Amino acid sequence: MSLLILIIIFTAVGGVLSVMAAAVFLLLPDHRRAAVLPHGISFAIGALLAVAFWGLIPEAFAEVKPEQFQSLSGTILAGVLGFFVLEKLLIWRHCHSGNCEAHGDEDDHGHSHSHGTAKSAGALIILGDGIHNFVDGVLIAAAFLTDVQLGMVTSLAVAAHEIPQEVGDFAILLHSGYSKSKALFYNMLASLTTVLGGVLAYFGLEDLHDSLPYFLALAASSFIYIAVADLIPSLHKKTDMKTSLQQIALIAMGVLLICSLHGIAHSMEV
Repeated sequence: MSLLILIIIFTAVGGVLSVMAAAVFLLLPDHRRAAVLPHGISFAIGALLAVAFWGLIPEAFAEVKPEQFQSLSGTILAGVLGFFVLEKLLIWRHCHSGNCEAHGDEDDHGHSHSHGTAKSAGALIILGDGIHNFVDGVLIAAAFLTDVQLGMVTSLAVAAHEIPQEVGDFAILLHSGYSKSKALFYNMLASLTTVLGGVLAYFGLEDLHDSLPYFLALAASSFIYIAVADLIPSLHKKTDMKTSLQQIALIAMGVLLICSLHGIAHSMEV
């Protein structure tokens, strides 16, 4: 079997398999999913921040020389500000007016009726996940071009550490008002960028190599922005001690799980 076919198969495994595993969340009954959804948002915050600060940013800085640190940091800053502007544009598009107050309420099933901020958060998570998955595809292809066995292990490690993040993505998309079928469709679409990244890397890894840290930085900035600007404010709507402690515990669980899976993935690669 040719190396290109192996890369296509295993990038599909690394991207699509994680989405299908996480899609079990969608199979829960509506009342059970509505009860779990607020907890999923807290978990997603921890997972997104851990992926950004524990995985993407360190990997980006490891790929550049010290004299490039400032430009890479500037890319993260520009990314955060750029996603703010992008979200503003998405809100204006949904509201059809610059005077729209884009803060909707949720129904009994945890679905948001906002046509502004909530919808834009969903759009941003799809965009950020697409960038992240594209980079994963490049990394899987690079591992295959080094050693076939290393490529297989890397693709399985990518799928494993993506599952909890994808569960968080589903929670965010449902919270943003997407139906179950649309959440699955858009998450699956974003996962296919893993295959795109793998194929492009196979044909031009040397050309992509210099840009890879900046893709990582942009993916990190999108996750930071979504977690801090869109998701954390929603947690402040409930201020009782029990709920607050649950939120803190679930954020910590999201962080610890992603960090643990990154550690396992690195040990497998070694």
